[in-house]
Amino acid sequence: MSSNTPGHWLDPGWRVGLAAGGWLLGLALQMQQSALWTGPTYAALAALAMTVAAALTWPGLQRGWPVTRTLLAVIASGVLGLASTGWRAEARLAERLDPTLEGQDLNVTGVVAQMTQTSASGTRFVLEVEQATLQGQSVRLPPLLALGWYVNYQDEARLADPRTDLRAGQRWQMPLRLKLPHATLNPNGYDAELAWFEQGLGATGYVRWLRDAPDGGLRLLASGVAHPVERLRQHLRDAILRAVPDGRAAGVLAALVVGDQSAIERDDWSLFRQTGIAHLVSISGVHVTMFAWLAGLGVAWIWRRSAGLMLWRPAPLAGRWVGLALAVGYAMLAGWGVPAQRTVIMLATVGVLRNLGRRWPWPLVLLSAAVAVTLLDPWAILQPGFWLSFAAVGLLMVSGPEAGPKAEAAAPAAASQPTDLPSTSAALPGPVRPALAARLGGALGEHLRGQLIATLGLAPLSLVFFQQISLVGFAANLVAIPLVTLVITPLALLGALLPPLWTVAAWAVQALIALLGWLATWPGGVHLAPAAPGWAIACGLLGAVLGVLPVPWALRALALPLALPLLWPPVQRPAPGSFEMVAADVGQGTAVLLRTRHHLLVYDTGPQYSLESDAGQRVLLPLLASRGERRIDLLMLSHRDGDHVGGAASLLAGWPVAAISSSLEAGHPLLQGTVPQQRCESGQRWDWDGVHFEVLHPTPDEHAAARKSNAVCCVLRVQDSAGRSVLLTGDIEAAQEAALIARWGSGLASDVLMTPHHGSRTSSSAAFLDAVAPATTVVQAGYRSRYGHPAPDVMARYTQRAINVVRTDQCGAWLWQDGRAMCTRDVRRRYWHWSAPVGGAEVANHSGP
Repeated sequence: MSSNTPGHWLDPGWRVGLAAGGWLLGLALQMQQSALWTGPTYAALAALAMTVAAALTWPGLQRGWPVTRTLLAVIASGVLGLASTGWRAEARLAERLDPTLEGQDLNVTGVVAQMTQTSASGTRFVLEVEQATLQGQSVRLPPLLALGWYVNYQDEARLADPRTDLRAGQRWQMPLRLKLPHATLNPNGYDAELAWFEQGLGATGYVRWLRDAPDGGLRLLASGVAHPVERLRQHLRDAILRAVPDGRAAGVLAALVVGDQSAIERDDWSLFRQTGIAHLVSISGVHVTMFAWLAGLGVAWIWRRSAGLMLWRPAPLAGRWVGLALAVGYAMLAGWGVPAQRTVIMLATVGVLRNLGRRWPWPLVLLSAAVAVTLLDPWAILQPGFWLSFAAVGLLMVSGPEAGPKAEAAAPAAASQPTDLPSTSAALPGPVRPALAARLGGALGEHLRGQLIATLGLAPLSLVFFQQISLVGFAANLVAIPLVTLVITPLALLGALLPPLWTVAAWAVQALIALLGWLATWPGGVHLAPAAPGWAIACGLLGAVLGVLPVPWALRALALPLALPLLWPPVQRPAPGSFEMVAADVGQGTAVLLRTRHHLLVYDTGPQYSLESDAGQRVLLPLLASRGERRIDLLMLSHRDGDHVGGAASLLAGWPVAAISSSLEAGHPLLQGTVPQQRCESGQRWDWDGVHFEVLHPTPDEHAAARKSNAVCCVLRVQDSAGRSVLLTGDIEAAQEAALIARWGSGLASDVLMTPHHGSRTSSSAAFLDAVAPATTVVQAGYRSRYGHPAPDVMARYTQRAINVVRTDQCGAWLWQDGRAMCTRDVRRRYWHWSAPVGGAEVANHSGP
């Protein structure tokens, strides 16, 4: 081993690596905090850590006790990571919107800070605030706002047209309504509040249209005043969309050139995920590496044509660093995502080490890059892409026949992104000696080997983060990786100089999509698995490492049994005679899962959020997958209102449904499929696994006489063998409540009541509450509902009867089984999450250390 290569784990180089590991561990621990400690606490911890680190450099401690010094360095690094991240988090939370400004009409001047994202529903953008007023008085707003400019779609901002010419770098004066960052929160679901926090977005909101003001109160003050990179990104994105008529191909090209993943249609994202190539249609490490390699080759070729330049610096050295500089520019143009950051940092690290004549083992290179990424953004470690990206590189390096010099030499090239095949050829140009045939054969062999390693090694992480793996992904990536990396992406980038090349790239995208569409039709192409417990995750990850390590086959044989608990994790089901209820957090709407031992009933499917998104696709399908569900035995659609059936089409398209029961009229689009269906009517009853189900409303006569959909809501009562019960009511109003009392009387009594009509003033009459006499009522309503749900006078009636009120906007998804209840926001609580108001103010996300 070279003297420049760290060897023993107590050597200086490895001490640095262990300290880097301590830093990452400290970050991970800090991000488990449900509430932040105080600022002075973090400051004291940081001061202590830096004091210990300084003491370890004292010459008197350089001899003896090497293990103790190393452990102290690791602990000090971890404490510093925890303390510095906590301090940064506190500063970021302090910038959030003052709760007293929620829902107020604010006049704001600011600059569009990022490339805008336009859809059929309107335009989403980030505004960098310069000044703001409320009724003429200056107010403080967060530095960055996430805003929507909507087009007359279920929103108070009813504009005649979207401003499609809204562009990055423009300064606008506009009326806004804002709220604290608040999103739906469900078990194992996407955490939008974390994404907003990581991006420094202290409030969300929308553009208002003031009817009594010229141009609705909106004024474009200047263009091109800031953010030149974002302006260039938007210019290129728009040019691609204009030049390529095929919207599907144009979206992929825009994603590859400028990182605009929103340009890809929802159905295409589903296709890419099913076939395991979603990583390739976002800016990834392999794209940045390829760009650096091509740019370096070009620079080196030009450099060799100048004797003066060759005398000044060698061509390979110039190609390496100029290629890296150009790759940095491409990564910034593409949005500077985590995979791109990691690749640039790794290439720079390896370049510096080569210049210094040093060769570090690949783990130290990976750890150095990870620390550099988290110094810029500590919360990057919570992104799946962070772990997939680094794991892909590490697996390729550790699985090689030589885990030493060969692996170290391959490290920069392996700076590709999550499931790409990282080429083991040099990432930056160097001498080319092998014959062409040998090179092609070697490249093909490395391609097959690397893709197999990536498929097997990253499958456990895919199950952990996404609860699915693509079983056709190996075949899809064998074609897609070289096609996207070597053909589509270069053509897309060169199209910025020669726009006709975008047309050629679009043809290649169309061919790729056709191939993927064929692969997606293969039976069993995707394996879905429920969210696994911690012990199953640990076993699965260990199995993946053993499967690709160059170790004796006796040890490799353990890989499969270790992976089985992650592939098919145990799923807890209610005991016979019992049931579990999940009131999903879907915003303003209703969606409830009722699970017995062997059956599942879904009551309503939540709202449609926009023309491109609904609760079925965003909430229910991921929730069903994470819970290990295989089919819906009965989908009950209470009535036709959009906040109850808005997600039904996505649910029917994406999940097996055995039967439908509803009050929908004959000919309704949701009833046009092949799923068996029936009308819900009072008196229908059945038993599943010892649990009794009964429809209480409406009667056939009420179906015939109804003048509005609320009058014929399917009302369902469910009771287990121990007598515990729940009453699901849809949007019934006082008249239907009275009819239920007259028909069923004390038979309405239930432990849990789904609050009728989301707490509207038209429902929850005193007589009905007395008849049901619930211990708990669950309000499924949106945060700061524009309908005012739940109404204060309705909530007062519940309070007078000592009924516990659970609101999904404050609780997240609510789980109830055998009398035990749980709020998702309590279980998943982290300091960046919205907190329920107490006494009219937001709860501070702080606690004692």
